Amino acid sequence: MLNLRRRTWAGLLATWGASHALRAEPAPLVVGQIGPFTGIPVPDAPQLHAGLQAAFGQVNARGGIAGRRISLFQLDDTYTGDGFVRAFAQAMARQPLALLCPVGSVALKRMLDDKLLDQADVLVLNAIPGAEALRNPGHPKLFHVRAGDRQQIDKIVAHARTLGISQLSVLHQDTPIGTSGLAMAREAAARLGGVSLSAVMATIEANSLGAAAARLAQSGTQAVVVLGAPRFMADGVAALRSAGVGQFIFALSYVPAGLLAKVAGAGARGVALAQTYPNPMGANLPLQRDFQAAMKASAPELTAYTSFHLEGYISARLFVEAARRARALTPDGLAAALHALGEVDLGGFRVNFSQSNVGSNFVDIGVVNADGRLVY
Repeated sequence: MLNLRRRTWAGLLATWGASHALRAEPAPLVVGQIGPFTGIPVPDAPQLHAGLQAAFGQVNARGGIAGRRISLFQLDDTYTGDGFVRAFAQAMARQPLALLCPVGSVALKRMLDDKLLDQADVLVLNAIPGAEALRNPGHPKLFHVRAGDRQQIDKIVAHARTLGISQLSVLHQDTPIGTSGLAMAREAAARLGGVSLSAVMATIEANSLGAAAARLAQSGTQAVVVLGAPRFMADGVAALRSAGVGQFIFALSYVPAGLLAKVAGAGARGVALAQTYPNPMGANLPLQRDFQAAMKASAPELTAYTSFHLEGYISARLFVEAARRARALTPDGLAAALHALGEVDLGGFRVNFSQSNVGSNFVDIGVVNADGRLVY
């Protein structure tokens, strides 16, 4: 009889403990990342993921949001439109509040063309790249954190002008990001004045890039802007240096300095890259210090951080701010909160979605040094 009572009491305690644990740990807030974890020779998606994890790790260590932990999952889209559609369907089965940091103009265009956001109850925060075609008209559930291609190209042309450059050439890829970028460069040159602009188009094939680089080497241009996908820009810089172009070379933020140094070797030195976030290795801003502390705790094996690490961290911080302010923890509630936040100061980097779905117009110029790292 005594043993029976003990077993009964033990069972009641176990039941109470399980129910108490369930009450003590409410369901997590689920967010996802769809990206090219394979199929692309640059580490954008993994580095973004590491930044997301670092920020969410900080928040979860402090008790989450209203006691709810943030659970992050990742899915590989293999850098294809079809792959993104498949991964999107898999993601929706997990009922995430938001998808963070999807990468690739093909994937994002497919998402808009197929009206996936009309069919699913989810918010997308920080779509990459910043092509104007993805922003105008865009979608009410699609939010962009970084400054777009237009702001980056405007900054490059203006910077070239301050350096006394009056003859500027564009080496652009035969893709929408290349052709639209050329149009923006022409508009910027015409608006600023004092800069004449010429252009050469190429495919990503080595023969095409080599021929285009040879033409530019013989043109007498004072500087070249390379516009295209990340690998095209890296290969373009390498081709230009091999052809004897020793002048200034500029490129957009999407090409990592590490990839550029790997592909172009010593030719990467001196290349100027537009940057849409502060220096991830800097220490002047509270944001930089908070970010580095989070990365050290989350990924202690890393000793150098990239702009993509910081971009993931910032994206996660913005999700957290919106989730804390949202009247309802739903995708629509998050969207309303992002707009209602006004200017958000994350520690020296400001984002404001009150007027549109584009949060930042910050652009800086970083120069690749002899060690293959950016100097701002």
